Amino acid sequence: MTKLDCNVVNCSYNADNCCRRTDIQVEGTQAKTSSETCCGSFAPKGSGCQSCHTTDVKKDTTVSCEACECKFNEDHACHAGHIGISGGHADSSRETECGSFVCSC
Repeated sequence: MTKLDCNVVNCSYNADNCCRRTDIQVEGTQAKTSSETCCGSFAPKGSGCQSCHTTDVKKDTTVSCEACECKFNEDHACHAGHIGISGGHADSSRETECGSFVCSC
């Protein structure tokens, strides 16, 4: 599992810069930079997400990763010890990114 910090305050899963999910999906199959990635698990606040309201805040998170060029991606799973999802006041998943992406190209 990966230590996850998230500063996407408009996400329903965010609680004090932690994620309430036990798993997330990083997207960006063609990504060469972190800005070409995004958190596919983003759910905007007020979206009616039923599972977003659990009180369990997770620091250890399973991260599925489609960013094939990231050096931490092994068989579509993130093996970085720590990642940060950024996007501040994002309104959609495309406004988020994996700040820990490092291109192996």
